[in-house]
Amino acid sequence: MIISKLNHTNLKIATDIRSVFQASYRIEAKLLKATDFPPLKRPLNCFIESSNDFWGAVLNKATCGVVEINTNKSRTHIQSLVVHPTFFRQGVGRKLVEHVFDTYKTKLFTVETGLENTPALKLYKLLGFEEISQYNTDHGIRKVKLEKLIEGV
Repeated sequence: MIISKLNHTNLKIATDIRSVFQASYRIEAKLLKATDFPPLKRPLNCFIESSNDFWGAVLNKATCGVVEINTNKSRTHIQSLVVHPTFFRQGVGRKLVEHVFDTYKTKLFTVETGLENTPALKLYKLLGFEEISQYNTDHGIRKVKLEKLIEGV
């Protein structure tokens, strides 16, 4: 598996990114029992025009996972972490998050996910994130905010 930064401003690459997001978020919407799931409505131009970083995991020439990062000097936020369902339970998400830790040298890492997204919560807690709060979205989804502090950064 190779992890590399993706040029999301390229139409072909952005289309590939969106395809992985759509496949993954269809599964998450079912896990969360969401009838209205905003990530599934994200248009292609939002990927192309994003100021976030995108990193992709490629295996056998297929993009199997993508992590979207929003960062500044004090914190790195995992905006999205998606794995194509074909590659579930193969360590793709873990490797992408570990790559984020290795690449971004901030003291604070944050992420949010749906309370009912058990696989994501399990992964984040395994990687050292701790729950800091929960809240309800306007779309009826209970979300969890998690963070990880890195000492000595």
